Amino acid sequence: MRGIDVQRGHVGGHILPEALIPQDHPLRQIREITNTVLEELSPEFERLYVPFGRSSIPPECLLRALLLQVLFTIRSERMLMEQLHYNLLFRWFVGLGVGDKVWVPTVFSKNRDRFLTGDIIEAFFQRVLNFAKAHDLISDEHFTVDGTLIEAWASQKSFRPKDGPPDEQVSDLGEGGRNPSVDFHGEKRSNATHASITDPDARLARKSTGGAYVLAYAGHALMENLNGLVVNTEVTHATGTAECEAAVNMIGQVPGTRRITLGADKKYDNDAFVADMRELNVTPHVAQNLKAPGGSAIDGRTTSHGGYTVSIRKRKLVEQIFGWGKTVGMIRKAKMRGLDRVGWILKFNAAAYNLVRMVKLLAGATPVAA
Repeated sequence: MRGIDVQRGHVGGHILPEALIPQDHPLRQIREITNTVLEELSPEFERLYVPFGRSSIPPECLLRALLLQVLFTIRSERMLMEQLHYNLLFRWFVGLGVGDKVWVPTVFSKNRDRFLTGDIIEAFFQRVLNFAKAHDLISDEHFTVDGTLIEAWASQKSFRPKDGPPDEQVSDLGEGGRNPSVDFHGEKRSNATHASITDPDARLARKSTGGAYVLAYAGHALMENLNGLVVNTEVTHATGTAECEAAVNMIGQVPGTRRITLGADKKYDNDAFVADMRELNVTPHVAQNLKAPGGSAIDGRTTSHGGYTVSIRKRKLVEQIFGWGKTVGMIRKAKMRGLDRVGWILKFNAAAYNLVRMVKLLAGATPVAA
């Protein structure tokens, strides 16, 4: 018998979103791990709010919503709020009921500064790492480092001479034009003489020889080699020495005094970096750049060990971190400006990547307690 095409009335109030989510949906385990982490962060949240006045939106809900934005590549908070209006999966993950009112997008703008000031994202990232350590998913001996460019939220037109007038080029739209036509072709521009008036922390850089120059930041990630989880991140100015300097800083923060190894690609094959690693009691498993002037800084003392070959093979895993962050996450082009805020983005994306990776690693294991 053919069914009748009639839309039935609203019955959402009689159905819990929990009942509509498949038991094997990957967001279930991500939510369980996230809730465990957020429960540990409760004392941190308490310090961010005064004990009187009108109740705020729970910070746990805001962080779960921001996590959805990264996991599902939602490019703005406005679109995220639109999804929360009608997506029951998102409502369930965030913690909203079917009839609960959705927030306005400016809620995130106001609370982001609060999270930044209170180092909440750093604390969230560290708690996710602690969860991984508790389940023996992290190596404390073998690491890999790499960097990438994160395009800044600023256009080439904003890159103006530091000692010149702000608007020395002719605009087709007149003085009041919001998007003036600027012709900078043939003009010699460098970070020494020019700066972006939109994002002063951004630098003109390119990832490889022959590539296009863009206003960008340098993003760096330190990965452990056991399962490819991110253990630290850093955002710096995009300079020629940024990658080596960030690597030294991040590996220097690894706790313990035992000798560890650090894998890296050919960009790190220079005498200064290798010397810094040995001073830190780190064996530099750096890919040899035999075409460099003077040859490679890595000699037979390092390459003769079997662990060197393993590190070189494992090194490719770090590319997946940046690949995921730029295709799924939010680090291809930063939606915020300034070193601190872009660092906030990279750190949160790294936490999201670790959660996705951990769910795969824990598949088939005993379910995590909520």
